[in-house]
Amino acid sequence: MKNYTKHIGFILILMLLGYSSCDDGFGELNTDPTASIDLNPKFQFSYVQLRTSGGRYENWRAGLIYSSTMLQHMAAVCGYWNGDKYTWNGDYNSSLFDRVYQETVKDLQDLIGKLEAGTAGDNTMLGQARIWRALVFHRITDLYGDVPYFEAGKGITEGIDFPKFDEQETIYLDMLNEIEQGIGQLGDGGFESADLMFSGDTDKWKRFGYSLMLRLGMRLSEVDPGTAQAWTAKAIAGGVMMDGDIALIQHTNGPEGINMNGIGEVLDKAVGFGDDCPRLSATLVNWMTSTGDPRLDILGELPENGGGHNGLPNGLDATTILENPTGTALEDFDRVNAMLVSVQSPMIFMTHAETEFLLAEAAIRGWGGGDAATHYENGVRSAMKLYEIYDPSLVIDEGAVNAYLAVNAFDASNGMQQIGWQHWTVNFLNEYEAFSNWRRTGFPDLTPVNYDGNVTNGQIPLRLAYPMSAAGREQFEIARTRQGLGTDFTTFMSVPVWWDK
Repeated sequence: MKNYTKHIGFILILMLLGYSSCDDGFGELNTDPTASIDLNPKFQFSYVQLRTSGGRYENWRAGLIYSSTMLQHMAAVCGYWNGDKYTWNGDYNSSLFDRVYQETVKDLQDLIGKLEAGTAGDNTMLGQARIWRALVFHRITDLYGDVPYFEAGKGITEGIDFPKFDEQETIYLDMLNEIEQGIGQLGDGGFESADLMFSGDTDKWKRFGYSLMLRLGMRLSEVDPGTAQAWTAKAIAGGVMMDGDIALIQHTNGPEGINMNGIGEVLDKAVGFGDDCPRLSATLVNWMTSTGDPRLDILGELPENGGGHNGLPNGLDATTILENPTGTALEDFDRVNAMLVSVQSPMIFMTHAETEFLLAEAAIRGWGGGDAATHYENGVRSAMKLYEIYDPSLVIDEGAVNAYLAVNAFDASNGMQQIGWQHWTVNFLNEYEAFSNWRRTGFPDLTPVNYDGNVTNGQIPLRLAYPMSAAGREQFEIARTRQGLGTDFTTFMSVPVWWDK
């Protein structure tokens, strides 16, 4: 995988140069500066996968500064870590929207268009690209609500410079259909070693596709239970991820902005930017301490000032931390383990453990999938093994896992809460998904902060806000009104998306 990525480095650099100027996400939303280049579909798919993993810009802002702290995986006292205190930064809010539409969508739509027309590639490539498209768009619609979907990326092919914003319900139904159709096209051929996630293994692609279908189907559990149940049953029947399966891209030490882990570009002190503001949140550390979770020794580095693991409470700043009884300096609190946030670290999109927790929830709801207790235990065991992919030393002894499960056995009377905590924990560093699943289920039950100057009346935000440059655009104004969003962009973060009930 790494060797192939080195071979494609030159073409990726050429493609990236086409995006070197940063627009507002709308003026050139659908214009593909690489359209005049007859790109090999394999190179193009590798590029799209790397752009989906993302760079420092959006991973820092939408992923870490906002999502990770709103969800209380991390906490920070620095003022620019706005998500910790629910304060406003327009550019940080729109960072993922900007990058996805400026970069990923353009090439993905161009690739799919060529594959559908039969001018390049094969049917399996098309199936894989359609599944990947659902992965890309479910992230963006989950964070922002109604977004350009059906007309996105069609500036060159159809002259649509300012695409309409489609309703999230319509987008979700189409994504689920696209996954189903994409799985049906998987067979011989495909992107082979140019596929940076599964190296062309179509069996793994099928299981990933059905697992993604399960995730998206369950996303509808509160807004449309009947549809959610139907898609959940279809995913389970198709066959979801098995023990050992994981959807990830393994990064390398460069080139910067192309094949480095975007989170590592922020937190890796040796090679990356080295932002030293975030610490593990007290919510995460306290829960893991109370349950005797052996993963805490993997997620966190013990405080420099001594003592045991210590999480930083959310909602503090450089002044109020001095009044905090559990520590008054950043050196009193756990950093994220540096071994997890290297620029060479894998970027995880979905795990077998997450799939097991979704199956456990489906079983509780009576939607099939077997026994909830078995899936819960399978999920915990898989989650405990997850960190070995970062480094072989990050292994948890089976005896420790057994001891943990003996104390934290599945309790049907409290099953949804237990699953919620485990699901939230296993998505550490997969912060977009952690934020979405928490909004859907309400688990775990997080206590919000009420920092002076917050824009949500002291409630955990429910979405990120669109680029402010969208104001006045006809298609955006239609979507804004439809979703009940006011004209003040700072209020958007308090309005739930369609599936969040």
